[in-house]
Amino acid sequence: MASDDSADVDGAAAVDASGVVPAGHFTTWLGEIRRAIDGVGDADVPCGGCTACCTASQFVHVGPDEADALAHIPAALLFAAPGLPPGHRLMGYDEHGRCPMLVDGSCSIYPHRPRTCRTYDCRVFAAADVVDDDPTKAAIAARARRWRFDEPTEDDVVRHGAVRAAAAFLAEHAAELPDRLAPRTATQRAVLAVDLAGLFEGRGKVGADEVAAAMGRATRTR
Repeated sequence: MASDDSADVDGAAAVDASGVVPAGHFTTWLGEIRRAIDGVGDADVPCGGCTACCTASQFVHVGPDEADALAHIPAALLFAAPGLPPGHRLMGYDEHGRCPMLVDGSCSIYPHRPRTCRTYDCRVFAAADVVDDDPTKAAIAARARRWRFDEPTEDDVVRHGAVRAAAAFLAEHAAELPDRLAPRTATQRAVLAVDLAGLFEGRGKVGADEVAAAMGRATRTR
């Protein structure tokens, strides 16, 4: 989520005359976002001063192992996360949909931000060609539409196509997937598409059973 001022060097992501924002080399990004999803790295998003994700009425999950983040978030802003084991908490937002840690347009706890913020990357929507039509997420959707990936090789094109194919499959076959695994939000569908893209690379038809099995494996390994 929103970077601190020191991370916003020269606007971070240059915007061209048409409003397009460079998203980076697709295959490089794909490797980075997969590592972030797996919890072995942070998403390095060229926000360029954008705070859409911090002003979109989003609950921020904070795990019980995140001692540093918990030490820097006032306890009054946290509440028990429904459906999760004790110790998992959520941080809400103010009456304007803004994260309470957003101060003067920057994250006031950036070096100590929760894992949710460290791994959030709205480029996943552009990669999966997924649009979040929730009105409270309009700013995120607008930003996502501006991202453009660099795809200099055929491998980049194939991998990007596989992510889009996975996202389309999840949208079209949601009823065929186990309820506990089926994505319920646009964000979940886009992230799952990145996770499952390998199934769709260079292939035609992929069955719902195969996709469900892959989703189950991903869940068990996290």
